[in-house]
Amino acid sequence: MQHADVKRNLIDGVWSAGVGATDNRNPSDLEQSLGQFAQGTAADVDAAVAAARRAQPAWGRALQLRADVLERAGRLIEARRDVLGRLLSAEEGKTLAEGVGEVNRAAQLFKFFAGEVLRTPGEALDSVRLGVDVEIRRQPLGVVGLITPWNFPIAIPAWKIAPALAYGNAVVIKPADLTPASVHALAEILVEAGVPAGVFNLVMGRGRVVGEALVDHPGLSALSFTGSVDVGRGLIAKAAARQLKVQAEMGGKNPMIILNDADLDAVLPQCVNAAFYSTGQRCTAASRFIVERGILAQFTERMTQAMQALRVGHALESATQIGPVVSEAQLANNQRYVDLARQEGATVVGGERLELATRGYYMRPALFLEATNTMRTSREEIFGPCASVIAADDFEHALALANDTAFGLSAGICTRSLKYAREFTHRAEAGLVMVNLATAGVDYHVPFGGRKGSSYGAREQGRYAVEFYTTVKTAYTAY
Repeated sequence: MQHADVKRNLIDGVWSAGVGATDNRNPSDLEQSLGQFAQGTAADVDAAVAAARRAQPAWGRALQLRADVLERAGRLIEARRDVLGRLLSAEEGKTLAEGVGEVNRAAQLFKFFAGEVLRTPGEALDSVRLGVDVEIRRQPLGVVGLITPWNFPIAIPAWKIAPALAYGNAVVIKPADLTPASVHALAEILVEAGVPAGVFNLVMGRGRVVGEALVDHPGLSALSFTGSVDVGRGLIAKAAARQLKVQAEMGGKNPMIILNDADLDAVLPQCVNAAFYSTGQRCTAASRFIVERGILAQFTERMTQAMQALRVGHALESATQIGPVVSEAQLANNQRYVDLARQEGATVVGGERLELATRGYYMRPALFLEATNTMRTSREEIFGPCASVIAADDFEHALALANDTAFGLSAGICTRSLKYAREFTHRAEAGLVMVNLATAGVDYHVPFGGRKGSSYGAREQGRYAVEFYTTVKTAYTAY
């Protein structure tokens, strides 16, 4: 039996116990527990999907209710952003400023999609046949399963939940087992905002139990996933076998080109932000700096100095610029790549594990100097505060190196040349392209997604979210 203070799953409007609980620890201070969170089962997934299927038809017809619930949820999140931001930073490890900023983004997403409820697009066309009208309507899919990662534990759930509900679907969400507190708090807010029982369901637990049960469930109409490449590819294959609509965001190995004419005073902070903020735990983080030779020595010296000056510390301390890595496993993975970079012939600056006042998963950011684009550390996603510096002969060489990757999420260029900026925006093989900006950091009202191994299916966020969360029906009427 679970203890009374365990945070429970939400199934059909009822807070439901699982078969055990996981202890959520603060990566900045492993002595601090953030609470016990229920572990769900395949039976819980069955119950949640069944509840969602019962509740969805009425929700799909209730436009004003949908708009009102999402608007209220957005306002409640905004009003509690400081408390929620502190919770988020305590459980994931990003700095308090980043945590509050992420919560604010979640509020913006709910308020944006509250407005989109009444702007769901459609068309009325004349038929090629006399006496016939044609209407093209977008309708809800039904029940959408959502699987979300630990690195943005409230923003990514928000950018999936909000459009799914806005367009009339019911939801079953499985958050990352490492960071359940933020999504649980979001679930409490949705209940307070008036979401009907069964429309939104939360089942926490391990991916091999809850995640697999959700992916395999025949009651789903669609599945949206953000996470690792290996898990995403397996999920896509399963979905294809049963013709399940699927959307997957799976990572990146994002390049940032620095040309000889770049204004280093202006762009160096962008480079530091791109590679190391959020402890490098962003799929859009810049992990390959491709630098034209004429500025290579200057960039390397200044980037090294800026990186070494970053203050690593407890996420909730005001002086901290880089918080801890999220878990022991992720830290060990980062350390393996630091060792690999040395073995491959790069000169490693930083990268060591740190022992600070509180016991946590602390790591100094790392630069891999004199790297090449063929090294594994330049080709595989590390998902930590590590970046390679790679020399390029000229713009064309830099662009070729940037595009020579299995991924295609985000790419950036630092230059004062309009010609090269425009060439890059046209020819970079990425879904997001940045000029004199960090590769990480996107707006909520425009599409998000990549190419090649980074993304599969329709884009997320903005008005493009309608492509995934609705189905198109063409209706003919004779008169």
